Amino acid sequence: MTATQFTFIFVVALALTTLAKLWLARRHLAHIAAHRAAVPEAFTEKIQLGDHQKAADYTSAKTRLGMLSILFDALLLLAFTLGGGIQRISDLCSSWFSAPLTQGMAALVAVLVLFSLLEIPFNLYRTFVLEARFGFNKMTFKLYLLDALKGILIGAVLGLPLLFGVLWLMERMGAYWWLYVWAVWVVFNLLILFIYPSFIAPLFNKFSPLQDEAMQARIESLLSKCGFTAQGLFVMDGSKRSAHGNAYFTGFGKTKRIVFFDTLLERLSINEVEAVLAHELGHFKRRHVVKRIVMTFAISLGFLWLLGMLMQTAWFYQGLGVTTPSTALALLLFFLTLPVFSFLLGPIMSAYSRKHEFEADAYAATQTDAADLVNALVKMYQDNAATLTPDPLYSRFYDSHPPAMVRIAHLQGAYL
Repeated sequence: MTATQFTFIFVVALALTTLAKLWLARRHLAHIAAHRAAVPEAFTEKIQLGDHQKAADYTSAKTRLGMLSILFDALLLLAFTLGGGIQRISDLCSSWFSAPLTQGMAALVAVLVLFSLLEIPFNLYRTFVLEARFGFNKMTFKLYLLDALKGILIGAVLGLPLLFGVLWLMERMGAYWWLYVWAVWVVFNLLILFIYPSFIAPLFNKFSPLQDEAMQARIESLLSKCGFTAQGLFVMDGSKRSAHGNAYFTGFGKTKRIVFFDTLLERLSINEVEAVLAHELGHFKRRHVVKRIVMTFAISLGFLWLLGMLMQTAWFYQGLGVTTPSTALALLLFFLTLPVFSFLLGPIMSAYSRKHEFEADAYAATQTDAADLVNALVKMYQDNAATLTPDPLYSRFYDSHPPAMVRIAHLQGAYL
């Protein structure tokens, strides 16, 4: 393959992917607008028309912002690749540093920082305009800046040594460097899973032991019945950033802990909280977390092998606007352009995730009253302003959870 041919393939793939994303978003907007006037029949007794329309308007606003982001990201990618942005940054770093490894590190970090800076206007608008307009944002600008600073520091402490190690292995380990890099990547991710609950998450939120004794007794009884051991039951002060609510378990091995958003506990009854937790435990009992970790590691191994093949070809670099090949730029180009060529994997991954959600619902329905889970889900959809009427095709591409009507109908049909 020549560089010109690969450039053509890249431009066509980027154009088709961008157009497909915009087309799906327009379908989504049209479907939501067509069903905005009335609450779906299955929810008329539980959801008020005003709440249904708020969810429609909120989802539509997020989708329209997403369309702008799609266009911006495509133009940004073109500017950094075919527009010569990456090559110029690489040349600048080469003039500042003498060691190839340092040059590569500097170029990678510079590009990633620039991408992050250019995304800030979208993040600010999403948080302080869109989320605020619909009553969800609770974050102050000071807290936003503190979160950003903490994120940068954590990224530097954890990410820079990892990046240095990856580039060193790519340079020194010969043709099978990708196996060594993959092993380091696996260990790094498992380490993050282990330390996140105790060391990283508390940097951003306060986690207090659950104080409600009646709820604690019910939950501990459920955990015992399900054979799940946790480091503790915690309430997270999610309300200081957002009015959205959720529950999850996090950690790895002995660091596992169960976390409830304070906003969730304010809205749900004890029975409903128990049902939501049973759903999360369903993921544990059906080994969904382990399966997803294994799948992610397997996919990453395949991608690293592919990178190992591509970085040996001149057309890969030249076709993406880089004239001075290096391992660092190969790594950067590969992961910047990967989403363009892997877009069609999205619906496959989403379908796999939705399958797990149905399985977790089924498990919860055998451990608690399915009606409590249905009531909890309705409240969560309502409180989070999640639309009840997403476009089916859009949902298949993007939604990791089944649409509300499908999910609740499945529970009612099988267990009520």
